Amino acid sequence: MLHALRRPRPLSWGLAGLFAALYACVAVNRHRRMLTQSYDLGIFEQAVRAYAHGEAPVVLLKGPGYQLLGDHFHPLLATLAPLYRLFPSAVTLLLAQAVLMALAVVPLARWAFEVGGPRLAVLVGGLTGASWGIVEAVADDFHEIAFAVPLLAFAATALGRGRPVAAVLWALPLVLVKEDLGLTVAVVGALVFVRAGKGSGTRALGFGVALFGLAATALTVLVVLPSFNPDGGFDYWGQMGTREAAGAPWELAGRLVWPPLKWLLLGLAAATAGFLGLRSPLVLLCAPTLGWRLAADNSHYWGVSYHYSAVLMPLLLAALVDAVRRTGAFAGPGRVLARGREAGPDRAAVRRARRALAVAGLVALVTLPVYPLHELVAPGAWGTSPRLERARSMLARIPDGATVAASNRLAAQLAGRTTVGLVCREPSPPLVESPPVGTPSVGAPSPGTLSPGTLSPGAVRGGPEWVVVDLADPSVRAPCAIADTLRMLDRYERLGYRRVVDDGDLRLLGRS
Repeated sequence: MLHALRRPRPLSWGLAGLFAALYACVAVNRHRRMLTQSYDLGIFEQAVRAYAHGEAPVVLLKGPGYQLLGDHFHPLLATLAPLYRLFPSAVTLLLAQAVLMALAVVPLARWAFEVGGPRLAVLVGGLTGASWGIVEAVADDFHEIAFAVPLLAFAATALGRGRPVAAVLWALPLVLVKEDLGLTVAVVGALVFVRAGKGSGTRALGFGVALFGLAATALTVLVVLPSFNPDGGFDYWGQMGTREAAGAPWELAGRLVWPPLKWLLLGLAAATAGFLGLRSPLVLLCAPTLGWRLAADNSHYWGVSYHYSAVLMPLLLAALVDAVRRTGAFAGPGRVLARGREAGPDRAAVRRARRALAVAGLVALVTLPVYPLHELVAPGAWGTSPRLERARSMLARIPDGATVAASNRLAAQLAGRTTVGLVCREPSPPLVESPPVGTPSVGAPSPGTLSPGTLSPGAVRGGPEWVVVDLADPSVRAPCAIADTLRMLDRYERLGYRRVVDDGDLRLLGRS
């Protein structure tokens, strides 16, 4: 067993398998505790569920008739459809994400093995698996960038090992993961171009890939996404600082470094690469992602939470391995100098490499208690509270195939077996208040003045069969304001929906 771990393949795949299991435990347990949300696990489950039945990814949680390919461009999601058809559950997406994220360990650990042997491979593999960006993403519902993380790891590693064709082949599918990743493909092409000799076919390959990446992003943002989007545009232009870039470029430049929350992102990213990794050209692969995040006016993009930093982790750690390799710190005694005598690495190179690896290791140790991987050893994370049991019992009253309006976290529990939308929004089909037959229409009260029970459930057309809400859910404030949720709850009750469950903040309304 120990002898097998001294070989790169079993060592790297063993580490990947270990982290895949750890990720799966964290993600599935959070779903069991109802900590996942409709934004975004429910959204992606509705999309994959549609693909699994041969339909377009129309997602009710985003709005009636909303085509998800008009939000972000991620057709690679469809590859999960066969698996979901066999195992139709949100857990399927969470397990797939755990495996995909863990695959990033494989190329980085194998490259580290080539550079410095099994101990460096274990260290780099551990740093990758425990990296804060990946751990946070694994615990933060499901996102399409799960496909990007291993692709970027393999592409960056191939670049570092001097295999440009392999790097290009690993990078090209990124344009099918998310629209901005075409810019990262362009940087891969640029690095291949710069490293190739003049007149070589590799140089032409790099130039072509760089143009392809830029064209893919432009075509997707300007043509493909607007063609699917219900408003006919790209929803995120307003967040990208385009007005500043056109009117006052200096304002956009200032936005890249302010407010100070962005310094935390940049500092932690640099420390993840041991600072030494900033000397590697591979760190340039981070530029597109960091560029749009820092330029945006959405504060969620600036920090070190959510899933946005996952794609940076394999790139930063590949830059670290490359920088350590360049120091020659792990050159063995068989290295022969020009004069014919053998010599190992110089002491300064060894110190630089050790400091960089120590810094990266310290980052992993400091962030472990902060990010969700620590939940594996937290006793409170594995229990089942009485409130959680009551919430499950309430959801069990809703039959499979029903139409439901739900609050954010409860919707994530229902997306696989019902047709669910958010409770704070106008349902689809919309509610139509029609008094019973024989009721005079003249002088009938307006919807805003009805008292509970004025209209019977049979007098309402459209709307969901069930309404379920957890008012204590902290995420009920986003994507919907609590005021909108309460307004719609009041409206449903005025239209004759009856309370099936009224357990404090847990409410279930039904329509006869």
